[in-house]
Amino acid sequence: MRAPAPTVPWRLRRLAVCASTERELDRWLAAGASAAVQGGQRLAVLARHQRHGQGQQGRIWLAPVGGVWLSAALPWPERQGAALGLAVAVGVALQLERLGLEPRIKWPNDLLLGGRKLAGLLPRLRLRGERVRWAQVGLGLNGVNRVPAGAINLATALAGLPAGPGAGRGRPWHPQAVPRRLLPLVLAGLDWAVAQADEPTLVRAQAEARLWRPAEGVQLAGQPWQVEGLEIDGGLRLRRGALLTRIHRQF
Repeated sequence: MRAPAPTVPWRLRRLAVCASTERELDRWLAAGASAAVQGGQRLAVLARHQRHGQGQQGRIWLAPVGGVWLSAALPWPERQGAALGLAVAVGVALQLERLGLEPRIKWPNDLLLGGRKLAGLLPRLRLRGERVRWAQVGLGLNGVNRVPAGAINLATALAGLPAGPGAGRGRPWHPQAVPRRLLPLVLAGLDWAVAQADEPTLVRAQAEARLWRPAEGVQLAGQPWQVEGLEIDGGLRLRRGALLTRIHRQF
């Protein structure tokens, strides 16, 4: 599956360094760009390096030079539609699969390769009352940057895979792993999410097909639970013997 061609081109702001692309995007939207997003435009702030990026629950988001670090604002159905985080995760996963990789979605906000973190997502819906105004997504994808223990970058993941016609010799890493080649992949993944925003059943099915299901289960209240599947709203369904429970992402 490929992302459809966007009907509206992206508006991008590129920064060499910033404290946080999320903060820069919020400033842009507050200065009037939110009207463009509500009219169907797609915006993104990109930085070569973030000094104070944040992930879920305020965790530090390491963002050194060599990866793709961006925050995007996207049009989204007023009544929410598909689960935003799942739609983006599937969209990016589909693009990675075109490179010969097999990413898995670790609920609620990571993409893994071989059990190691490749990318992280920070999805948020901007609401007015119960109506969605637009969607925002922070996204970090490891390219050729150094990564901490338990993570992986695309330079490592693509090592040994064919580089494609026209690729130069003697490169220190696969040419697709560099940020300028990864950015179109990420934007195509976001385009796919927008295109499927009104298809929650399709998004859930695509996400479940790629869901990370560790053999040891996941810990909940100090007990191991097996990952069973996903809810239509993006929640995670867990089983422990005859017990069934559901947990939901907090935007």
